[in-house]
Amino acid sequence: MSDEAHPDPHETAVEFADWEGLFPERVETDRLVLRRLSRETIDLLEFYDVCAHDDGIDRVTEHLTWDPHPHPESTREFVTAMEDAWDDGEGAHYLVFPREAETFAGGCGLTLDWDRRTGTLGMWLRKRFWGRGYSGERAAALLALAFDHLDLELVAVSHEAGNENSRRAIRRYVDHFGGREEAYMRNAVVADGEPVDQRRYSISRAEYRAAVE
Repeated sequence: MSDEAHPDPHETAVEFADWEGLFPERVETDRLVLRRLSRETIDLLEFYDVCAHDDGIDRVTEHLTWDPHPHPESTREFVTAMEDAWDDGEGAHYLVFPREAETFAGGCGLTLDWDRRTGTLGMWLRKRFWGRGYSGERAAALLALAFDHLDLELVAVSHEAGNENSRRAIRRYVDHFGGREEAYMRNAVVADGEPVDQRRYSISRAEYRAAVE
């Protein structure tokens, strides 16, 4: 992968717009537009078609906490859960659009644990959009949201052990922002009925500030 495909997250311009409660409904970076995931921003059947039948969806969801959607009702439940998390102040979930694109590239989010002053990042991309460095650009935007606007003290991110694509992408932006790999967690989550190991990384507010200032 070329350096051009992975621009320096430090140099990513971020703009927030259309705040709804705690979170902006629209986030713009140099190459991406993040739009709130809701029934107002995506047709449920269009979203279902991607989450159920998109080319490579089995590989996309192989290391995720959700499987390809078996029917449209599962998509409605999925989107409703994201809307409820937003309304309850528990998570900001977005669709990821490359600028000038008519279709979305995937989804991302920041889940909040207010008692621990911690946010957790998550992202998935349709296979055709892999390898473009979108993960780091999206991370730069959500880190700015977490530390500059939501006053969090820590942002964490995990991936399933053995998922080398996620490992490379996460290490790249965690290193950029001064964070660290902090744990190898055995039997951390259950996927397809089986416990799986995860690696966890984190970036503190102080580390973030030192990296960007």
